[in-house]
Amino acid sequence: MTVTVTRGTIPVSSIDAAYLLDKKTGYIRLNKFSDNSYEEFMQSMEDLQRQGLQQLVLDLRGNGGGFMNEAVDMADEFLDGDKLVVYMKGAKTKKTEYRCKRPGLLEKGKLVVLVDELSASASEVLAGALQDWCRAKIIGRRTFGKGLVQQQYPLSDGAALRLTIARYYTPLGRSIQRSYAKGKKVYMDELWDRYNSGEMFSQDSVLRHQNGKKISSVCGEPLYEGDGITPDVFVPIDTSVTYNHLNIWLGSTKLNSYLYEYFMNNQAALNQYKNADAYTSGFPAASLWDGFVQKTAADSVKPTILKPIEKERLLLRMKALLARYKWRTSAYFQVLNTTDPVIQKAMEALAK
Repeated sequence: MTVTVTRGTIPVSSIDAAYLLDKKTGYIRLNKFSDNSYEEFMQSMEDLQRQGLQQLVLDLRGNGGGFMNEAVDMADEFLDGDKLVVYMKGAKTKKTEYRCKRPGLLEKGKLVVLVDELSASASEVLAGALQDWCRAKIIGRRTFGKGLVQQQYPLSDGAALRLTIARYYTPLGRSIQRSYAKGKKVYMDELWDRYNSGEMFSQDSVLRHQNGKKISSVCGEPLYEGDGITPDVFVPIDTSVTYNHLNIWLGSTKLNSYLYEYFMNNQAALNQYKNADAYTSGFPAASLWDGFVQKTAADSVKPTILKPIEKERLLLRMKALLARYKWRTSAYFQVLNTTDPVIQKAMEALAK
């Protein structure tokens, strides 16, 4: 057969999840800064405000950045007046400032921003501006440390040269960029160094690695320059990622196959939950276990060898994946967030 295929436009949202953690606390998880992220963010904010949002948890964990102007526009929704959000400056590039331009949706309510070692570039611009102005509490682990500005020059053969021309600086003049003096390999391997040195597990190790210049935020809190954004509240990395047997099942195609079959064969049971909230609080994850054990009975490695804590983590992930089939990605994170220690720290910070 000869078939003509027409390429379609497939929208890929930068918002993974947007829902209320409680009656007044919104949660938005942003996975990147694309050219329509600000529009999607505003739609989510307005929807949550109609539901009663008064304070927000903005999750930038794993967000590697993207369009810097999108981050500046989002910062404008939290900062008042014409506050400076970020500026760039280079050896041959004059200083360029990016400031707030309009009244924002949440200039007064409490705000928490979640970051980790994979939060980079535009994520660091946003987190750094909010931290400098004491507008948000930053929670998690030290960010990646990428604050370089590239300019693209087209070439005659259709290729292009992307040249680094400047650095990004937070409003108080902190350079976000980590040192590149020892080359790309050392720069990239620094994340492993953080893990091996204990920085991802201990607040004391974080403080020992602060080599940059120390300055103060507008409210007098200590800040450090040149190594990404150090959070105000440290939360260690989840050690469950080191559970070998658990990781075998989390990456298994058989797990997804089982959950899809369960979803298709148990529509009536799932339909009793009106929404993701009701499912998250009411669906018993343990009900998924026996069927999964039967599904994997012929496998050489069986889920029954999992330790109790590994089984608990696997069941939570299974419950979250099942929720995604019915209510999409937002429900997946809604389930996982019920036991997320970083979310718990965020709620504690908002309660103060």
